[in-house]
Order: sequence, then structure tokens, then C-alpha cells
Amino acid sequence: MEDKRYTVGITIGDFNGVGPEVIIKTLEDERIFKFCTVVIYGQKSVISYYTRHFKIQNFNVHEVTEAAPINPKIPNIINCWPEQVQINPGEATAEGGNHAMICLNAAIKDLTEGKIDVLVTGPVNKSSISQTHPDFKGQTEYISKAAGNENSMMLLVDEGLRVGLVTNHVSLKDVTGKIDINLIISKIEILNQTLKQDFLISKPRIAILGLNPHAGDNSLLGKEEKDIIAPAVNRAKEKGIIAVGPFSADGFFGMHHYRQFDAVLAMYHDQGLVPFKTLSFGTGVNYTAGLNIIRTSPDHGTAFDIAGKDLASPDSLRAAIFSGIDIAEKRAAYKEMTANPVERVTLDKE
Repeated sequence: MEDKRYTVGITIGDFNGVGPEVIIKTLEDERIFKFCTVVIYGQKSVISYYTRHFKIQNFNVHEVTEAAPINPKIPNIINCWPEQVQINPGEATAEGGNHAMICLNAAIKDLTEGKIDVLVTGPVNKSSISQTHPDFKGQTEYISKAAGNENSMMLLVDEGLRVGLVTNHVSLKDVTGKIDINLIISKIEILNQTLKQDFLISKPRIAILGLNPHAGDNSLLGKEEKDIIAPAVNRAKEKGIIAVGPFSADGFFGMHHYRQFDAVLAMYHDQGLVPFKTLSFGTGVNYTAGLNIIRTSPDHGTAFDIAGKDLASPDSLRAAIFSGIDIAEKRAAYKEMTANPVERVTLDKE
């Protein structure tokens, strides 16, 4: 397989958050252009505002009207809107949310049309976006719908730890009503296939967490483990998937049992993200698994409390870029390896 130089699109996210800052800090290091070509979806005036604000010199961008042709040696930027905007670092505004969506829509269009190979989304604020897009639940859900597969998976990735979610941005009081056997099985299947094609793990081992404290404690603290989760795990095993559980979440992470598995499937958002961010905050990546496109993002939000203060670390964004490239390479390798499988031949015994 020939080496390919991948094109990575990066949305600035909410321009009042830390998105522009971490993009500038990441792309200041010119070594990144040895590995990929970069297209920023935003506005040059926003980037210029923050380079002046942080007194960063010699940060050049190449303005383009579309994702090709582009300059492989410096950041390219597509101006996603023509008007000037009011930038207020640290403030949640409807303008910031609306323009974040303009950038996201432009990037999704190019991604689905194959003009970019990987999409890395900058952090957004749901409250800001909801003022102009009231049905917005999160970038994972929005991108999944645009890609034609709403049954995707939020998968948090770091070296040695991968945590997927059965439910994403769902109120805790509604989680129990969302979970059923078929949903859990579908998430196990997505996770299993993702580990194979995007991480090249031939026989993935997947740990399934329970829902209730102590995984229900023999149904004393809830029956979801017995009635829903365990049957789903058994059904997954019948399909040839190496799935184990349900485990009590606190003991599972407290005893470092996650090290024995290739991935962990949590039932709800905080059950998975609290231990993941405790173990990997700053270097973790949010990956949308189960789609025919590749989207990653840093594992942090807009961080309005530190926006504009030169305190944001670019580590997670950098990790998101390289994770996206790595997944693209492995997915291409998997496709090549499985394109013409050797048929099994049974020889008749004489």
C-alpha cells in the first residue's frame, strides 16, 4: 500500500472558547506538516485576533475558497462567513454558537464529499448553539446524522484505554428507559468492528459495565444487569464477539481491570468519561466510531474560564489530529487486507 498524505480539516469551534488558541499553538510547530495537510474551517480575522492577542508572530495562513488545491506546507483556511464578528473570549454568545455551526456544516460537506480525509472538530458550547439551533444535542449526534448513521458511538481513546458509550448526551433520569438488549448489542457490534478496522485488533476483548451500583448486587440494587445487560453480553458472545461482563464500574477501574481489555463499554456519559478523563485528561481523544467517515476531537470543551488567558494546552488537539491520521491509515490497511479474503477449502479424505 502506497503512503498517502492525508488532508485534515479542523473547525475552530466557538471562537470565544479555547479552540482558536489550541489550533494556533498546535500548528505553530511546523513539523506537523510533514504528516498531513491542514485546512482550518473558520475565519482569518478570528485567527488574526488571537495571534495578536497572544503576541504570536510569523503565524501565516493560506486563504482558500475550497479544500483543494491547498498548500501542504502551512495552514490553509476557508473563510466560512464574510462579515466581521464580535470576539469576546470567555463569553457564551449566540453569535459564537451560530458561527461554530457554520464552520461545522462547511467541514461536514467537504468530509462527506471526500475533499478532506479526517475531520477534527474544535470545542463548542451547546447552550450557545441552542439559541439558534434548538435541536442541537452535540457534535457527535449531529455529525452522525449528517453521515447517515445515527447509531454511531462516542469512543474516548488514549494509549492503553478506550471507552465507548451506550448512551451519549442523555439526562441521567432517562438513561434506564433508553437502554435495551438490542441497543447494547448494536453498540458492542460497533465497538468490535471499530477495534478491528480502525485499530487493527484482530480479536478484540471488550468489557461491559453494569448500570447500577455494584452491577446491581445480585438484583438488590436494580435488575437491569440481570434482565438486559447480561443477556446482551451473551447474545454478543453467540455472534463470536469476546464480550465480558457486566462489571461494577467502580471496582473495574479501581482495580485497573481495564488493562486486561482492548475497550470498555459504559452505559452512560459520566460512567465512562469520569474515569477516562481522570486517567487521560489532556491527551485523550473523542472519536465517533461506526461511521464511514473519520471524525475526532479533543477531549475538552470550550473552557471559557481560561479562554484568552494563554493557559490552554494543545496536547489533546494534537492527539486528535494524529489519531485521525492513524485511524485513516489503519482503516485503509484493513480494507486492503480484507478485500480478497482467501476462501477456506475442505479436502475430502480418501
